[in-house]
Amino acid sequence: MRTSFMENRVPPPVLMVVVAVAMWLIAEVTPHVSWPPPVRFGAAAALAAVGIGFNVAGFRTIRRAGSTIDPTRPSAASALVTGGPFRISRNPMYVGFAAMLLAWAVVLQSPWAFAGPVFFALYLNRWQIGPEERALRAKFGPDFLTYQAQVRRWL
Repeated sequence: MRTSFMENRVPPPVLMVVVAVAMWLIAEVTPHVSWPPPVRFGAAAALAAVGIGFNVAGFRTIRRAGSTIDPTRPSAASALVTGGPFRISRNPMYVGFAAMLLAWAVVLQSPWAFAGPVFFALYLNRWQIGPEERALRAKFGPDFLTYQAQVRRWL
């Protein structure tokens, strides 16, 4: 059940691309900082690797459990996935997307670009994760409540 039109409307990968483009546009018109290329690209590569790692591990874990990764239909989940990266985050794929946006902000070298990952996380908290958790609570009841009490939403 949706309580707002925006809930589960924009798939997180689409949101990530939209935010990344907005970050680039912001970086084009705002001041930049100058980081030495080895620092900038090293930090960006590390953040991107962490992000990709979280996404791949999350995807594989969900698939192994035989559940869905469709973020627009959380009630279609057929299993409560608590293994793999879901042991340390209830939303490891969203953590991965946020890490990739942080990497992009580092590459762009604009302090204002760092607003992108913050917006992404705030948007997901309200319009994606909240409704997902409501659906999982309705479907898995006490098992989800126990999991929710033991594992953080992000990290």
